Amino acid sequence: MALELPNLPYDYDALAPYMSRETLEFHHDKHHQAYVTKGNELLEGSAHAGKSIEEICKAAYAEKNAGLINNVGQHYNHMHFWKWMKKGGGGSKMPGSLEKAINSDLGGFDKFRSDFVAAGVGQFGSGWAWLAVKDGKLEIMKTPNGENPLMHGASPVLGCDVWEHSYYIDYRNARPKYLEAFIDNLINWDHVAEMYDAAS
Repeated sequence: MALELPNLPYDYDALAPYMSRETLEFHHDKHHQAYVTKGNELLEGSAHAGKSIEEICKAAYAEKNAGLINNVGQHYNHMHFWKWMKKGGGGSKMPGSLEKAINSDLGGFDKFRSDFVAAGVGQFGSGWAWLAVKDGKLEIMKTPNGENPLMHGASPVLGCDVWEHSYYIDYRNARPKYLEAFIDNLINWDHVAEMYDAAS
C-alpha cells in the first residue's frame, strides 16, 4: 500500500491569519509531498511494504532506520497535523472526556497550555510537541525530526510541528508565538478527542 498525500481538509486560506495560505502551500504541497515520495522509494521492495503506517513507524524506530523514521514518520505526523487544525479552532472548550483527562492527568488547561508550549520551544532544532496517551494517562512529550510517540510506546492524540517550515513564513523566529496561536486559535479538539477515545 503506497503512501499517498492526503488533501487538506480545508481551503488554503482557512487558517489565516494564524497559518497563511503560503505556509500551507509550501508545507503541504512541497514538504509533505517530499516525505511521501521518499517514503515510497524507501518502502518499495522492503520487508515493510504493505504494513500499516503505524507498524512501519514502530519497526523503523526499533531498527534505527533513519530514512523511514524521518519520511514515513513525517507522513504519519502530517496526516494528523492537518486534521488537528481547523478554522475557528483552539481555546479551552473541548469534549468532556478529553477535558476531564487534561484536568486529572495534566493539572488543567492552563498548565497543559504552558507545558505544551514549553515542550515545543524546548525541542532544539526540528521536531514536534505532543500530547499522547502512555500507560493510560495523558502526557506531554517532544520528539526530534520525524519521530513520534508511537516510536516511544505511546499513542499520539495531538501534535504540533515545530520544524521551521511550519512557522517561519508567518512568525519568523518567534516559535513561542506560533505555539500559542496553535493552541488558542487552531486546534481541532474534536479530532484530538477522537484519537484520545481510541487510545484510552
